[in-house]
Amino acid sequence: MPEVIFPGPEGRLEGRYQPGNKPRSPVAILLHPHPQGGGTMNNAIVQAMYQSFVKRGFATLRFNFRGVGRSQGMFDQGIGELSDAASALDWLQQFNPEAPVTWVGGFSFGAWIGMQLLMRRPEIKGFISVAPPANMYDFGFLAPCPSSGLIVQGLADEVVAHGAVQKLVDKLKTQKHITITYETIPGANHFFANEMTELMSVIDPYLDMRLATDR
Repeated sequence: MPEVIFPGPEGRLEGRYQPGNKPRSPVAILLHPHPQGGGTMNNAIVQAMYQSFVKRGFATLRFNFRGVGRSQGMFDQGIGELSDAASALDWLQQFNPEAPVTWVGGFSFGAWIGMQLLMRRPEIKGFISVAPPANMYDFGFLAPCPSSGLIVQGLADEVVAHGAVQKLVDKLKTQKHITITYETIPGANHFFANEMTELMSVIDPYLDMRLATDR
């Protein structure tokens, strides 16, 4: 996974990029949890999602938000981080101009940023949101949610309230023309510390299903 440095709104951003396995590969971008809580692109969940997309032939990018690792800038309460994500997607698309499909995946804070990004970028056709912090941030911007996707929540999450995520899912499921798949994992805390296998046993089949049916 080659290390890459690319321009962001506040200076350089540091990432890891795996090219696709064919000229017209789909693309995916992965977003990490809260920078002020120790979140980086090397988070275990972000890495696992990254590898899941790589295995399926995607041109795949994960990167550090501003102020994390070698990325320049300072934490910006999510506003600047959304701009970082948009710049990262621009960079990814520059090398994959014929990508037929674009996906975004995020964990916790990264899930919140990712779902804002899909509202701005109509080319995003699928998303994976792990533990979206619906009790900490307003997800009212998903009106309507433009893409089908997967939301996964641990039932023993000590950071994100299950009820808040359930309320978000119930709201999104009332929309027509998209399908929200919601999976819960019993016993899993916010970081899926002992349930990574169970988490990926949800994400991998979902990706396979979408790739088979969205052609």
